[in-house]
Amino acid sequence: MRRVVHALAWVLATGVAMAVSWYGVRTVLTDTAYEPPRALPISHTPARPPESAPPTTASVRPPSPPPPPSAPAASARPATPDPSPPASRAPSDGGGVRSYPVKGGRAVFDIGEKSATLVSATPDEGRQMRVWTQTAWIRVDFVAGTQTSSVFVTWNGHPPQVQTVEN
Repeated sequence: MRRVVHALAWVLATGVAMAVSWYGVRTVLTDTAYEPPRALPISHTPARPPESAPPTTASVRPPSPPPPPSAPAASARPATPDPSPPASRAPSDGGGVRSYPVKGGRAVFDIGEKSATLVSATPDEGRQMRVWTQTAWIRVDFVAGTQTSSVFVTWNGHPPQVQTVEN
């Protein structure tokens, strides 16, 4: 009888220990579930939008030449960029969303003056994506078999720098 009591006590203690351990592990695993970044569409629009021509109603009318005041406006433009970039950079902290295409996909980062954040990463067809994020760097890999394309962004004591590696 004494052996049965000891065996039951051992089974009960082991069961309680396993339940408590699983409860702790389950909460950690739930909090660190991997969710890949959402892929956002990237448009390939030029930095300056193309100037649209005024619509013509008759095909016999020749296009009008550009007005002469545009030439003085072009000569006045070099003086205006100096004040305008600081004003545009102040709200966004010098950041800019930039896309980095590699053989396996595309990674998009918001590059600031002192750090960067991953906006989206989209793998090509048949590729898998892996992302590592630390306090001073981000790495995005696009993997297919033994081929890996990587995009690294580092900012450890310097402005963010982007490097791409194709293996």
